[in-house]
Amino acid sequence: MSQSFPFLPDHSHLNEVRYEKVAALRAAGRNPYPAFFDCTHLAADILANEADYIDQPGKVVRIMGRVGPIRAFGKSAFFHVTDRSGSIQIFINKKNTDEESFETYKQFLDTGDLVGVTGTLFRTKTGETTVEAANLALLCKNTRPLPEKWHGLTDKEVRYRQRYVDLIVNPEVMETFKVRSRLVSAMRRFLDGNDFMEVETPMMQPLYGGAAARPFVTHHNTLDMDLYLRIAPELYLKRLVVGGMHRVYEINRNFRNEGISTQHNPEFTMLELYAGGWNASLLMDFVEELLTEPIRAALGTTVITLGGAEFDLARRPWPRISIIGALAKFCGIDVNWSMSLGEVKKAANGLHVPDEISTPVDAIVHLFEENVEQHLVEPTFITEFPKAISPLAKSKDDDPEVTDRFELYANCMEIANGFSELNDPAEQYGRFAEQVERRKAGDAEAVGVIDEDYVRALEYGMPPTAGLGVGIDRYAMLATGSASIRDVILFPLMRPDSGTTGSAAPSEDDASTTEQQPEKT
Repeated sequence: MSQSFPFLPDHSHLNEVRYEKVAALRAAGRNPYPAFFDCTHLAADILANEADYIDQPGKVVRIMGRVGPIRAFGKSAFFHVTDRSGSIQIFINKKNTDEESFETYKQFLDTGDLVGVTGTLFRTKTGETTVEAANLALLCKNTRPLPEKWHGLTDKEVRYRQRYVDLIVNPEVMETFKVRSRLVSAMRRFLDGNDFMEVETPMMQPLYGGAAARPFVTHHNTLDMDLYLRIAPELYLKRLVVGGMHRVYEINRNFRNEGISTQHNPEFTMLELYAGGWNASLLMDFVEELLTEPIRAALGTTVITLGGAEFDLARRPWPRISIIGALAKFCGIDVNWSMSLGEVKKAANGLHVPDEISTPVDAIVHLFEENVEQHLVEPTFITEFPKAISPLAKSKDDDPEVTDRFELYANCMEIANGFSELNDPAEQYGRFAEQVERRKAGDAEAVGVIDEDYVRALEYGMPPTAGLGVGIDRYAMLATGSASIRDVILFPLMRPDSGTTGSAAPSEDDASTTEQQPEKT
């Protein structure tokens, strides 16, 4: 391979062939990577309004996209061009395509190239709407052939690592991320329409808090201080409520230094919102609308598939049941928060409680997480979490050891977490102190430092407030029927690639312009 080509470890003779075409284009005075093409149409728009073009002979379209497999024969060929909206068939022939464009097709065009096509529409004998190319401009020469049999590739890690290829060759993957984008846009519109104001809060924080999680640590050189990537924006957003922004939200990136699974990625997207004057009960009513309307906007329906069965999100109210009630309903376990650890283990009816669990609260929560979550297929609010694991939530008036908090589950995973916010500065200080003691006792997810400035903010006064966090990635999983969180994150965190590039092999017979008999037209 010529020294003018890059040397990547997985290059083959096919890459060399493509780079030689780049060199030949330049030698012929043509730019294989031009800077501009005046694209005026999208494939989907053309197809949606095809009659307007076919009924007006000579009406010109200009589209830009990636070339699919080329069906060549004699002095003409068919191929599809795919743009961000979809794909449309192109017909190129020596008679009606200008000479330079036809030469470009014959000598240089390959599957995977990006082209601009100018032409008019007609229907083939099979009824397919097609652009007859008057002009074809090569916009970017593809020097890495698309891998063979990428569609349906069982090694999803390769697809996650090379998401750019996954998006090119698997239309359903592209559609998943289009749905996700529409969900987030619709969520913003819904919140804006309900008088919430979008804000931005720090992603690097001198103290971390707002959730039970391990942080990532970084260092600022100029100030010579350690900072934490935020695990949640909660404490900053509630400072804004104190300041008079009584309805605020942020759709943000959070970072938690924890495990990776089908439901967890260390970097993830969350919606957090706070509403002054609300409590957890009112917030649950709002959540039902907040999570239904974006799905209606993105999918055109409120019916989604959960656990293999269809469920209509518009069917309300969604069930609400306490942790204690859920353990009784699904596991037949009769426990309460006043029991000792020994009493909880005895009441567990043989369900395992690990030896390292040292408190009855942690034992009950463990029994719930291990044995109840798997039953929560349809959207269900789990309520009444203990104060010991809810340091920022207001206690219930009739039971100070239980908080006015809920978690929303659907498809056996937590989707949202919300509660009536604790606004008593003295009690909040005490709750922080309890977290410090839990950290000293070995709870790595407990916050080990008291955020004195947040207590100071509460001393100025925060109105009754309810707050909510929604996992956007898991919400997108629900809407798209995805089995793994990595299916809805464009670039999920992966282990380092050990020794290989993870590339799928291109086809050995990649001669894209080989003479082949076309489908009948």
